[in-house]
Amino acid sequence: MTFIKNFLLFWYDFIVGDDWVIAVGVVLALIITSLLVRSQINAWWLMPLAVIVLLAISVLRETRKGH
Repeated sequence: MTFIKNFLLFWYDFIVGDDWVIAVGVVLALIITSLLVRSQINAWWLMPLAVIVLLAISVLRETRKGH
């Protein structure tokens, strides 16, 4: 049972890491991209845009913690 618990904790830490907000943002971006592609919409631009927006959110949140 300890092995299973450690295995799941590893994957949680690997995927979510230190910031669950960014992890949720990535999952939402992937879901939206998938929905757009299924609707026959060219969605190559969404993931780079999501990376830029999520990076900006992460930097802003970290800089505000310092004050």
